[in-house]
Amino acid sequence: MPRPREISAGILAFRREKELEVLLAHPGGPFWSKKDAGAWTIPKGLVEAGDDIAATARREFTEETSLFAEGAMLELPPVRQKSGKLVHAFALEADFDLGQFASNTFELEWPPRSGRRQSFPEIDRIAYFTLPVAKLKIIAYQLPLLCELEKRV
Repeated sequence: MPRPREISAGILAFRREKELEVLLAHPGGPFWSKKDAGAWTIPKGLVEAGDDIAATARREFTEETSLFAEGAMLELPPVRQKSGKLVHAFALEADFDLGQFASNTFELEWPPRSGRRQSFPEIDRIAYFTLPVAKLKIIAYQLPLLCELEKRV
């Protein structure tokens, strides 16, 4: 029996300063610690069977950032990861106070095969970037989300 495809949902927050800026998140943990270009993402998480996709996007955004995504959202066309996971994204205009940022954590055996478990933030930092900079920073499969936002806003 084939394995069902996983689905994630997230929010691409944006604001209008002198230029359009988007909020991206840098993954936490040792694998991502020295990566920058092509490593940033939208805050997102797994949609469980029966969950509302938009509600999941809001919940995951809050869990990963401690910020509350309130207001009307614009659904963007989903994108697919190399693994086959489908990622649904919603654009939300919001100028968040990034000083309120805090992320949930995950545990990982680190260093590998050491027997020691360490806790790491799921997201270690967030920042607003202009679109040209964001296009360099975002993970490749999510680049179409930025292009779609640019067309619509």
